[in-house]
Amino acid sequence: MIAVLRRDLVLAIRAGGGFGLGLAFFLILVVLVPFGVGPESLTLSVIAPGILWVGALLACLLSLDRIFALDYEDGSLDLLATAPIPLEGVVAMKAVAHWLTTGLPLTLAAPVLGVLLNLQGAGFFWVVLTLLLGTPALSMIGAFGAALTVGLKRGGLLLSLLVLPLYVPTLIFGAEAVRRGAAGLATATPVLMLAGITLAVCALLPFAAAAALRINLR
Repeated sequence: MIAVLRRDLVLAIRAGGGFGLGLAFFLILVVLVPFGVGPESLTLSVIAPGILWVGALLACLLSLDRIFALDYEDGSLDLLATAPIPLEGVVAMKAVAHWLTTGLPLTLAAPVLGVLLNLQGAGFFWVVLTLLLGTPALSMIGAFGAALTVGLKRGGLLLSLLVLPLYVPTLIFGAEAVRRGAAGLATATPVLMLAGITLAVCALLPFAAAAALRINLR
């Protein structure tokens, strides 16, 4: 299992479309927002939690189609499916690799980019905490969507259409927790809901993704 994780990390860095592309997209989005909504500090501080979360969510989408596509194209996915290791574990390791190369860098970059959006002082802690709690769910949901569309021509657009509605609860509770934290309000409910979504997704979707892979590889 560790070998699968290490291999995916190397492929993600060498093949491109990993953390570099996601970070670049995140930066461009955050830089463009003040040009679109105006430079007023109050306006930017109000929308900062939502913009940071939407940017992280969209940046995660950029590399989802690569989770299984490269292995499918070179035949490695068939070998992994017949290897003496659980396919559910392979799916989980690929989701972890995606999070390490996409979700984690975005989480670390979010406070720096929050300065450009005039994020309030307390909001920096909450944006890091919520992204740490929520981005694993984004990667796992993305792995499930990638398993459903593996082998399809132009499956990237279909993958986005399948995954985006599933991302909405994570986006809502993540952005709400940051907004409440920046305003000094109680954050227990959205944070617990966000953590619950992540735990449920990571517990259930590896099995659903593995079942989808088995069907697509028949």
